[in-house]
Amino acid sequence: MKVVLLAGGLGSRLAEETKIKPKPMVAIGGIPIIEHIMNWYMKYGHTEFIICLGYKGHEIINYFKDYQYNHSTLIIDSKGRIETLERNAQPWKVTLVQTGINTQTGGRIKKIKKFLKPGEDFFMTYGDGLSDIDLNNLYNFHKKNKKLATLTAVQPLARFGALEFCSNGIIKEFIEKPKNSDSWINGGFFVLSEKVTDYVKSNNESWENGAVDRLVKIKEICAFKHYGFWQPMDTLREKNILTEMWNNNKAPWKTSKSSKKILSFKKAI
Repeated sequence: MKVVLLAGGLGSRLAEETKIKPKPMVAIGGIPIIEHIMNWYMKYGHTEFIICLGYKGHEIINYFKDYQYNHSTLIIDSKGRIETLERNAQPWKVTLVQTGINTQTGGRIKKIKKFLKPGEDFFMTYGDGLSDIDLNNLYNFHKKNKKLATLTAVQPLARFGALEFCSNGIIKEFIEKPKNSDSWINGGFFVLSEKVTDYVKSNNESWENGAVDRLVKIKEICAFKHYGFWQPMDTLREKNILTEMWNNNKAPWKTSKSSKKILSFKKAI
């Protein structure tokens, strides 16, 4: 299945990083977060991506344009000829679509309609959040419910720790950051039918406040509950949390790369 990634926002709450690069290119453990996301989809066999560009989209284009070379062992001679000795790049097919700097998320989805087949199902997510969601279970849930859209519902972590104590005041348990069991929010991992693009009425409306609201009103969207790991990267603090998890080998989204080593000794140029 195709995977659509929204990668055009300004990322203003992460201005420390996004002044010089688009948010999806902010690195976690030396790897752009968008690549972490793509690796998770590839774990489930999905290697065809459509990336909706906007703010500093040229940075993302340049990254993928040079991706093969930057993940290869090369020999470059004095005449500029290049020999590729070893390739460790992922086997992705990436379509990079300029959807406009000021276009809202709904409009970005509308603009990639021409890259989808009529009635085709596809995955969609944002380029700034990580999870260990089981994509097979998500898709099977979507097919079972036969709706136009399925979103992933997650329980956000509470901002403060929680206490459980006895009537005499003795603490029974301290939970540093419990999940809020009373609330569910949109976790940003969707399965959608191509038909949802018809519910976007303007390039200037967000996906959530436009098409999603309309789908809710006609009961064409359902929620898949995910109880596992989920973490957005909206602030520098959240970026640092993800980086610490990666550096300490405690990243639930980490996958074993299945890159193939190709000994070609062939001139690329």
